Amino acid sequence: MTKELTASEKAVADARKLFLKTAKKTTDSLTKERKRLTRDISRITKKARSSRAQLKKKAQRFAKSTSAKVRKELKSQINSLEKTVKSARADATTMRKDLAVVRGDLANARKHLAHALHIDKALAQVEKKMKSLFKPKKKVTRKKTAKKKVTRKKTAKKKVVRKKTAAKKSSTRKKAA
Repeated sequence: MTKELTASEKAVADARKLFLKTAKKTTDSLTKERKRLTRDISRITKKARSSRAQLKKKAQRFAKSTSAKVRKELKSQINSLEKTVKSARADATTMRKDLAVVRGDLANARKHLAHALHIDKALAQVEKKMKSLFKPKKKVTRKKTAKKKVTRKKTAKKKVVRKKTAAKKSSTRKKAA
């Protein structure tokens, strides 16, 4: 019975460790993925902003320029910048969708990790209770309570009067005549 019990305890402990390890690993990897996607989105957004600013400048130059050659060159640059902005927006949109999925998975993984930690605490309590059940019971020793002294009123002691025995009378014997 004890071998089976120790084997089952070991199996539970191993399963708990594996569950915690897997939950932690999943949470960490999803956190890394979330951070990577967030970085990529910010990089793409930055690129889109700079492209938009360049596009604006080129459009202003285009409006000012009068030569056909310059207009043609600016128009081609504007078209390429518009394509860059569109692709950056599309990339950002897909990455935001991916990020939403990763955030959902991360939230689930964190819930599972919290659940695993609660299970871990519960199993520890069960193990503690089982150990206490298998220990031989000790006799319950109660503390002896000190008995209160009964205080009695002191009464004045009466003097014991002893009668003095009459002094020995010297008995005089009468002499026989």
